[in-house]
Amino acid sequence: MAPSVISRRSVVLWGLPLIVLFLLSACSAPATPTPAPATAPGEAFFKPSGNCAACHQGLKDSTGADVSIVPEWQTSVMGNAALDPYFRASVRMELLNAPQYADAIQSKCATCHTPMARVTQEAQGESTALLGEEGVLAEGHVLGKLALDGVSCTVCHQIPQPPAGELRHSGNMAIDTVTAMGERLLYGALPISEQNRQTMQAASGYLAVQSEHVRQSQLCATCHELYLNYITADGSLSGEDALFYEQTPFSEWLASDFAQQSSCQDCHMPAAAGSAPVSNITPQNTYQPFYRHTFTGGNVFLLTLLKDGKVEGVRNPGGTGLDAHIARTTEYLQTRTATLAITSPRQEGDNLEFAVRVDLLTGHKFPTSFPSRRAWLHVTVKDASGRVVFESGGYERDGKIYGNASDENPETYEPHYTLITAADQVQIYEPVMQTETGKVTTYQLLAASYIKDNRLLPRGFNKSQPPRVSAVVGDALNDPDFTGGGDTVQYRIPVNPAGAPFTIEAELLYQSVSYRWAKNVLDTQSAEAQTFGGMLAQTGNVPVMVASASAQTR
Repeated sequence: MAPSVISRRSVVLWGLPLIVLFLLSACSAPATPTPAPATAPGEAFFKPSGNCAACHQGLKDSTGADVSIVPEWQTSVMGNAALDPYFRASVRMELLNAPQYADAIQSKCATCHTPMARVTQEAQGESTALLGEEGVLAEGHVLGKLALDGVSCTVCHQIPQPPAGELRHSGNMAIDTVTAMGERLLYGALPISEQNRQTMQAASGYLAVQSEHVRQSQLCATCHELYLNYITADGSLSGEDALFYEQTPFSEWLASDFAQQSSCQDCHMPAAAGSAPVSNITPQNTYQPFYRHTFTGGNVFLLTLLKDGKVEGVRNPGGTGLDAHIARTTEYLQTRTATLAITSPRQEGDNLEFAVRVDLLTGHKFPTSFPSRRAWLHVTVKDASGRVVFESGGYERDGKIYGNASDENPETYEPHYTLITAADQVQIYEPVMQTETGKVTTYQLLAASYIKDNRLLPRGFNKSQPPRVSAVVGDALNDPDFTGGGDTVQYRIPVNPAGAPFTIEAELLYQSVSYRWAKNVLDTQSAEAQTFGGMLAQTGNVPVMVASASAQTR
């Protein structure tokens, strides 16, 4: 939507940056906007979330529940994108492995983890350093406040609608770096009164503009569709014609049934109960639906690290905000991700046979996005006395899966199974990266492709005609029971018939950072790795149970 055709008399916004100074004058807005406040150092294009908090908290839905925009965002993974200790340790690992590409590594990572600092420096013709004394995450850096604010309000709400047919990806936010404060556009989807519009412009320097594109999945694709250059066999960086498709949930969604049913925002920004106001200046103006800024996903691991590790700079509204977000995320994983069923349990001589069926509920592959994530089937069989006679997929507190090849040997990985007959066989749904020469790796800058990708497919996804950027790779491609919507795994377990009846229990477990990905980072022994390792030792890396089922033989 071009600025020249936008009517300033009919504007909308989700998160409007305002400061406390203007709360007192809000009820009698000036006839003409006052000049925008002085711009703080480094804030030529963005304002930190604190500027939005004054008017976008204290919001209640129809049931009286608090649905305040800024406090709910503050405890999200997006709000803590720059504070993630695993992210910082991973960046350091990449730098230690390929110091000759330090600028490329840090600039790319900064694009979606510290976007306000990155866009500001890019506009000045500078690359972005994240770590070290000169990094934007360093104490006292002029852009530190913006960097530590993560994926903040004035990032997403300044991303313009892309031209028809164009997909912006890999951090291409197309932020306007020409227009000065006082006239900069901020896009949203809820009506705002002229009074609020003028007050917001005077307080923050932004003009609230209506645009439905902020409710569309393409907005999320800006960062959650990520293609990377990689180090080739000769040591150079690959060109734009040879990219590693690191994460592609947008393309996966587009290839699923969900593309015609719901957007990313519909699932990850749950609607408030009934209606709610967008601003506490005009609480009488309520809207339905009102989409909450929780950005609920599946990363319980990171949220727990932030809370238990008392990470400096982490915001925990009311002292319970992170607890609430952990509970919300856990519930989301256990109610909106997958279901599990055990079918046809029967004894055939000395063997117990059954099948475990996983039905996926998500609109993209699961696990999703960053390739450190994995899910697996934990299956146990107990005899009539309650004694465990078989177990596949057991795990340790540090996240290691018993029997998983990769957790024992970094050069290999667990294959995809259609039939499991032994305890050291585990069905693990995961992406496994490989270098250009076919070596398994967890270094992103070395990853040229996947050697295995059997992540569960969303309903409607045709694995024989996948998106160019998101194929099924490995044995799952030839598994007739692995299709869009789920997977069925057969089990044939040797048992002593005298132990009947047998009880079968199955769980689908999920890990945000798998054991091998964590260990490779920790093995660098960098300062960032030691910080992450200390937190990991405290919290452990115990997976989240996503779904469960049980059955018994007769």
